[in-house]
Amino acid sequence: MTGPRSRAARAGLYAGAFLGPFGGGLTVAMLPELGGSFGVSAGTAATSVTAYLLPFAAVMLVSGTLGERWGRRRTVVVAYGIYLLASLACALAWSWPVFVAARALQGVANGFTTPLLLAAIGSAVAPERLGRALGWFGSLQALGQTSAPLLGGLAAEFDWRWAFGGIAVVAAVLAVVGIPSGTPAGAGASLRSAWRPAVLRAGVVAAVGWGCLAGLNFLVALRLEAEFGLGAGPRGLALTAFGVAGLLTARLVGGGVDRIGAARSVRIGAGLGVLVVLAAGLAPAVGAVVAAWAVGGVATQLVLVGVNALVLTDAAGHHGGSISAVQAVRFGGGSLTPLALTPVFAADPVLAFLLPALALAVVVPAALPRGRPTVRT
Repeated sequence: MTGPRSRAARAGLYAGAFLGPFGGGLTVAMLPELGGSFGVSAGTAATSVTAYLLPFAAVMLVSGTLGERWGRRRTVVVAYGIYLLASLACALAWSWPVFVAARALQGVANGFTTPLLLAAIGSAVAPERLGRALGWFGSLQALGQTSAPLLGGLAAEFDWRWAFGGIAVVAAVLAVVGIPSGTPAGAGASLRSAWRPAVLRAGVVAAVGWGCLAGLNFLVALRLEAEFGLGAGPRGLALTAFGVAGLLTARLVGGGVDRIGAARSVRIGAGLGVLVVLAAGLAPAVGAVVAAWAVGGVATQLVLVGVNALVLTDAAGHHGGSISAVQAVRFGGGSLTPLALTPVFAADPVLAFLLPALALAVVVPAALPRGRPTVRT
């Protein structure tokens, strides 16, 4: 049965894709203002990003499985309600510990929404159109991540608290809209069914694809400053090419996944990613680096949409738990990229780009799950 509410619920699936990464990156451009409000340094204020991302990644170890047991729609609505309260707590926080705790609660709530929204898309969309739907989902995630520093910075020009009031309103609307009621729960969901070898392999592919492409934004920024002397504003503008390209090519990428298959899309994305990373690290001109980084947005979408499609077309296990496990490995593994490559860049900038290119070329094809998935009917 279709109607305005059903269409709104479907639209809410994609709006939720935007909200999560947008909320995660919202404080990136307002660190001085946050520090000034709470009497802490900008470096301490930067922990507001970690406070969101660590609980977000950690809770996804189990959130998909728990959400399947409790019911997808109920869990997503409750999670949006918690996100709303946490956002209001951020906006009204009177001390730094309160603000950090509220950010952590935002991350926990987002950890329940993201995998269940993906699972709901897998149930609501016909298999032959799944790639296109996941392409739009991924592009809106990229748009949220890319636009968060810009909009957060603009809000901070007036009062950073308004930014959190705004996302609280969005969370309230999404809680009312919910998700399509035709997305079933998995009453027998278990961690064993979620954490299968094929799922873990897909998670490794996602972690390498994310960490060695999107996760290199800091490395590209370091090179643009060190070799070309770009200031903070131009560097930020250059990095937005990644998210914009992903958004503009979402339909093309998703349609390609539907036509040529998920596994082949992942391989093509990884191969293209190798060229992107090498160009971003070796290109002699700023324009060439920015152009390569834009193509990186497309390559990342090919890898991540392909991985999600592989998991959501596999009838073994429960999709909510499986996609949750993949996302946990993706963000947990990808978060190690700055820690691993920052000292390498300081010692040898070229090697810092060669290593992730090698990982894309070797690890992704080796870890990609073998065989054809059992497609749901």
